[in-house]
Amino acid sequence: MGRITETVKVVLIINVIFFIGSLTLGNTAFNLFALWYPKNDNFQLWQIVTHMFMHGDMGHIFFNMFALYMFGSHLENSISQKKFLFIYFSSGLGAVGFQLLFTYFQFQPGYQAFLDAGISGEQILDLFRGTSNLNLSNYDIKASEDTIENFKNAYHTPMVGASGAIFGILAAFAVIYPNLPLYIMFIPIPIKAKYLIGGYFLFDLYSGITGQAILGPSNVAHWAHIGGAVIGFITMWYWKKNSFNQHRWD
Repeated sequence: MGRITETVKVVLIINVIFFIGSLTLGNTAFNLFALWYPKNDNFQLWQIVTHMFMHGDMGHIFFNMFALYMFGSHLENSISQKKFLFIYFSSGLGAVGFQLLFTYFQFQPGYQAFLDAGISGEQILDLFRGTSNLNLSNYDIKASEDTIENFKNAYHTPMVGASGAIFGILAAFAVIYPNLPLYIMFIPIPIKAKYLIGGYFLFDLYSGITGQAILGPSNVAHWAHIGGAVIGFITMWYWKKNSFNQHRWD
């Protein structure tokens, strides 16, 4: 998609540095920089930003950075560096908002069931920490196995990856170049950007609602993708509608 811009290059390098660091430091890096649910002891405010540079494995970072390389520079050249960075980070924050809201609805029913059974909030957290001698068989916890499992997963599963920010970039790209033909690997038929990117969004929306993964592994944070795409789309749609010129924020 053309020569890589310095901004995209720097973002790529930062992501790679974080990834190499996470391979070196292991769980310590994820405890510090992945985004944990606020009830988790590992949660820190800076994780709202740092999680965007953390990735779970080689495939995760490769596909995110490949998408950034393919679409990021072209988008930045079209809207300016400042607006590109605004979309990138605001989409990442939008991803946080959507994913934390989804996680809340996973966490809260189980948490409330424990509270209703007479277990205090601190005792619940001690159970997660492995520092409790509480015998759960002595309590009448009115919750299904799925509710309890979702409750545990919400507490123990951190959010990592630039996917939310990347989906914001893709959505913004589709707004500016809706009819630009794009190609998918192994499919020699051009597909307009609005259909390809929009279709991917719909797959994520379906997976987020049903919990059934269509594309990618089952542990994908679909609501983070959706949140990033929504923010990227709305922001770019607003700028395009109001005809912001390239130098407005310069």
